[in-house]
Amino acid sequence: MKSGGKYNRKDFLKTIFLGGLMIPFLQYCSKKGKSLLLKITGTHHVLGHRLWAKDFPEPAEEVHIKYLIVGGGISGLSACRYLHQNNEHDYLLLEMEDHLGGNSSGGKNQFSRFPLGAHYLPLPNKENTEIISFLKECGIYQGDDENGEPVLDEYQMIFPQQERLFFKNSWQNDLVPQKGISAETQEELDRFFTMMNHFRNKKDSGGNYWFAIPVEDSSREDEVLRIEKMIFKDWLYQRQFTSEELLWLLDYSCRDDYGLGIDYVSAWAGIHYFAGRKNNWSKNYKDQVFTWPEGNARLSKHLSAYTEGKSLPGNLVFEVTIKDNVEVLSFDNIHKKTNKIIAEKVLFATPQFINERIFNIKRAEGFTYVPWLLTTITLQNEFGGDEELAWDNVIYGSEGLGYIYDQHQNIEQIMGEKVITYYRSFSTADCKKARKRLYALQEDELENLVLNDLKKAHPLIEDFIIEMQFHKIGHAMIAPVPGQIFNKPEAKTPIEGKVFFAHSDLSGISIFEEAFYQGLRTAEQMTGHL
Repeated sequence: MKSGGKYNRKDFLKTIFLGGLMIPFLQYCSKKGKSLLLKITGTHHVLGHRLWAKDFPEPAEEVHIKYLIVGGGISGLSACRYLHQNNEHDYLLLEMEDHLGGNSSGGKNQFSRFPLGAHYLPLPNKENTEIISFLKECGIYQGDDENGEPVLDEYQMIFPQQERLFFKNSWQNDLVPQKGISAETQEELDRFFTMMNHFRNKKDSGGNYWFAIPVEDSSREDEVLRIEKMIFKDWLYQRQFTSEELLWLLDYSCRDDYGLGIDYVSAWAGIHYFAGRKNNWSKNYKDQVFTWPEGNARLSKHLSAYTEGKSLPGNLVFEVTIKDNVEVLSFDNIHKKTNKIIAEKVLFATPQFINERIFNIKRAEGFTYVPWLLTTITLQNEFGGDEELAWDNVIYGSEGLGYIYDQHQNIEQIMGEKVITYYRSFSTADCKKARKRLYALQEDELENLVLNDLKKAHPLIEDFIIEMQFHKIGHAMIAPVPGQIFNKPEAKTPIEGKVFFAHSDLSGISIFEEAFYQGLRTAEQMTGHL
């Protein structure tokens, strides 16, 4: 969630410039911070849990519509975009939360905007023409130059310093461990990334990439299917990848994009992290990503333009009946009433653990959803001293995923209070248990959980904190465990040609591009344009 597969865009064999390093114990003054304010936000799981009881009032109003979209995340918004652009304007979107965007949402305080989920988008592959078209709509892609190279808005691309790693008691540029590593570790790093370069370009006899975006376009050759059924860590050990530093990097990468580490995700997913992005659209910007203070909420805002006057937030769908049309009952949590919506066709852009409660069928068996904690921390401007915060700041060996400096993209560069967002997934064999634990944690427990992690690199950070906002997401993202990518056809199958399904969990990988394509392609199928 914090990222979207960025290492594959880098030349890992380049020389690392270790500049501006400083021992953290020397970087702070002893000034004590202001009174610390703690608060908790999160997805509306309490309303969602009413699906179990279905204790809703009788319908008060009836609405007729041609197309109904349920779910206002990226898949649902992408579907609305498709309908609008194909002259289908008789549609309505329902969303349980009080805002649109799903995991591409954001927040704001008096000092900065900040993400409440995914926070950047890598450059797309040249084959991803719909994403490229969307970037043009957003003003991010501004056409091609005389050499056919894409012209991109550099104000929406990551500024230096992009990333750093706290490793062996000091900060280094880049996230690949470098300081004092052994010759054996360096050999493994070189060998691994050479192998990933090979996989990046590998195709089957039909011309399909082994590792594609969207994953739906990936090869189904026997060897590909075999890799998808293996645990990534087992695959690595079989190829004599055993160095601590490499395994940490790969575990971090998988937790960062998938929520679960190398002990749990499939080998196919682990390789896809590095090989799915082809670096073939732009020669000039291969190492760049698009990012904003509010993260991918910037992208969901662009997509939300297609729902203007056509969306109802705070609405929980709890019952569906298929007749000549589709009758949907939805509880309006804002006005505390139930509406009956009659549509010709309905697209559920909702995760499968929701769908199984609505339809009373087991659609979520085998789907693993990872809980996440995001913590937005406001700090006094003295935090860090003369040290330059990078956009992405990661701590080697940490249970968390580091933090983003949310004001990094502020072109005004006004000095003042700093705002960072700390990310933590709960990589475990029992995500249900971890989810219960996350929901049960109180402010002081969450504070200790986060600060004990950050103090490894910033031992005096507590002295500078003004506010901490904890954001709990119980079912944050699907995890690509073995068998997840290619073996869930029943969850994708429309019901009686009238009810359709689109969500990133049907791809098995929770990245912006997958959610975008799920909405677009399913809307295309629903309207008969496919």
